[in-house]
Amino acid sequence: MKTVAELLKSKVQHSQQVHTIEPQQMVVDALKVMAEANVGALPVVVDGSVVGIVSERDYARKMVLKGRSSIGTPVSAIMSDGVITVTPQHTIAECMALMTDRRLRHLPVVDDGRLLGLLSIGDLVKEAIAEQTSLIKQLEQYIRGE
Repeated sequence: MKTVAELLKSKVQHSQQVHTIEPQQMVVDALKVMAEANVGALPVVVDGSVVGIVSERDYARKMVLKGRSSIGTPVSAIMSDGVITVTPQHTIAECMALMTDRRLRHLPVVDDGRLLGLLSIGDLVKEAIAEQTSLIKQLEQYIRGE
């Protein structure tokens, strides 16, 4: 199974940059970035280090349901801190297990304290399906004697 580094490399080829936000920025700014980039979460960074993550789920649960204003509320007020991260050496299977066990939808990829990328559950499922499809094709060719 591929490593996170290999998956990130293929994501970079599709020019998918990591969008981030700083904790002092307003929630409305985070919503704008997420909408423009068509992503469901943003790593919250300070000097290149991940200090949290803010997601659509955080917004729904900590803003909308509590009747708070996204214009005057800083991201730090609703972000999830204590973020679980992975390194480029982790495998896709390890990431999938971690996301399933911890009920995560996004995993920041960090190396030497520096944010390299962000994996979504969709990225991992897509990769797992591609690997299974390739394996099935190889097995069919083997059975046919090709």
